[in-house]
Amino acid sequence: MPLVQLQTNLPASVFSEDFLLKFSGCLAASLGKPADRMNLAVTPALPLLVAGSCSPCVMLTVSAIGATDTADKNKEHSANIFDFLTSQLSLSEDRIIVQFNELQPHQVGKKRTVMTFL
Repeated sequence: MPLVQLQTNLPASVFSEDFLLKFSGCLAASLGKPADRMNLAVTPALPLLVAGSCSPCVMLTVSAIGATDTADKNKEHSANIFDFLTSQLSLSEDRIIVQFNELQPHQVGKKRTVMTFL
């Protein structure tokens, strides 16, 4: 059950339902998770600074159980994410930053319990 948060200074109009579905699908494929387990939140129009500039940018946090626990996995995820975001948002690679967080099943709650018991 990946939790993905995209923060950006781009306007909300850029993030259509089609974008959300395509990006969620890209993430699901990269992380090896079913599309119906993906959770994606976009917070647009923020005052953001990345690499010393307020030019259009994205800060992305990807948190998942068992999919973001090695440098090799995250290198592959990073390449997939950058390919998608640079093509879809017309951003250069230096305007995107990604943070990967490995979650443990006891850290994610769902259906009145935690993923450990589901």
